[in-house]
Amino acid sequence: MTSLTTTSTVAADLPSEATGTQDALAGYYRWHASIYDLTRWAFLFGRNALVKQAHRQMMMPARILEVGCGTGKNLVTLAERFPKAQIIGLDLSRDMLDRARAKVKPYGTRVGLLHRRYDAPVALNQKFDLIVMSYSLSMINPGYDEVLRICREDLSDRGLVAVVDFHQSRWAWFRRWMGVNHVRMEGQVLEQLRQHFEPLVCEVQHGYGDLWRYLTFIGKRS
Repeated sequence: MTSLTTTSTVAADLPSEATGTQDALAGYYRWHASIYDLTRWAFLFGRNALVKQAHRQMMMPARILEVGCGTGKNLVTLAERFPKAQIIGLDLSRDMLDRARAKVKPYGTRVGLLHRRYDAPVALNQKFDLIVMSYSLSMINPGYDEVLRICREDLSDRGLVAVVDFHQSRWAWFRRWMGVNHVRMEGQVLEQLRQHFEPLVCEVQHGYGDLWRYLTFIGKRS
């Protein structure tokens, strides 16, 4: 696999509201990239468990895509869990990918990084057997439903989508606070996942008692 770290696209076909949202996210992570790994472990639950469950469902995927790979934590876990797979990590934040680059360097060309919005399929001749999204869909508002439509196009016939993300909270003040941090958690992600994919794994668990709930979903094209 050739290096993908400098590739980018322009979101010409996205509605202006969606493009503005993604530009805002890129700006948000410009400031958060340096502290991301130090802070997110405290509340981004289920990331390692997602990869383990995906492995149980599909032992040997040939090609894996992570949408919103961030600083590369999941890319390392995926590379270790699936040692024969070619892996691409995609993110709209160059600052986050700068952090990921050092993590994936030991895996050489087997793990590539792609700097672009996920506004069109990545796969050309070879589809992906596994597409992973970890705490990314709840931050794409609007546009998360379009992301899932594109996922369907990028998946191989046997392909699976694996998602861990915020689900919902019964506390309005907490939802407002998460909104300040670009996260919408009103159950919308799971609703759309069920419309696009047939669930193989679908679990909702609690974070810090019942302050919020997060979902784990693995599914195939219905």
